[in-house]
Amino acid sequence: MTDPILVTGGTGRLGRRLVPRLLAAGHAVRVLSRKPPRDEMMCRGDLITGEGLEDAVSDTGTIIHCATGNGHADQDATRNLVQTAMRTGRPHLIYVSIVGIDRVDISYYRAKLACERLLEESGLPLTIQRATQFHELIAWMCAIQRRLPMIMMPAGVSFQPVDTGEVAARLTDLAEASPAGRAPDMGGPEVRTAADLARAYAHARSSRRPVVPMPLPGIGGLRGFREGRHLAPDHAVGQITFERFLTA
Repeated sequence: MTDPILVTGGTGRLGRRLVPRLLAAGHAVRVLSRKPPRDEMMCRGDLITGEGLEDAVSDTGTIIHCATGNGHADQDATRNLVQTAMRTGRPHLIYVSIVGIDRVDISYYRAKLACERLLEESGLPLTIQRATQFHELIAWMCAIQRRLPMIMMPAGVSFQPVDTGEVAARLTDLAEASPAGRAPDMGGPEVRTAADLARAYAHARSSRRPVVPMPLPGIGGLRGFREGRHLAPDHAVGQITFERFLTA
């Protein structure tokens, strides 16, 4: 049997799609969790404090780092994971990142870019996979407005949402391949305005609420979104549209 694959963030949105795919492909899997293990796959460890990481990383051949956070917490978690991996066999580390983090100036993207640089400077066998926004993010943007009489979306901004299951399939392929450094970006099948996606959401929910595009200031990271720097139209490899996601 090959060395196990450790998945951080294995109980999150992407991790829940990834772990079953890895198991179906015949891999032994460990899922890192801060909570007491519910089954033999799960191992307890904390990326922020480093508690339990040594045992979790030990003897793994590959780590798929799906866990994410905000700002310095994200960087601290990635740094602790990298340092532990360097002490315990130097496994292939696959990092899930976001298209445009080097072109859109918002704090969350700056933190993700800093994590990429930590990994690149580590010298570990590395693959970085950037993807566009998940379908779930667009649905969440609409769902949090459920008590409003309308759905407000940023005017002049488009998204290229991709399915988490398809990203999980790509990560499974990468886990079975040699370290690739920076892998080709992965985008959803369509670039569509935020308002158009919101109308699709309302239609799928049989809602008659109007969609209202709201102008955004053309500064900083917001300007980057308006200019489409978070999109990957040349890498529209996903096949599951937003409508198909909504009906799943």
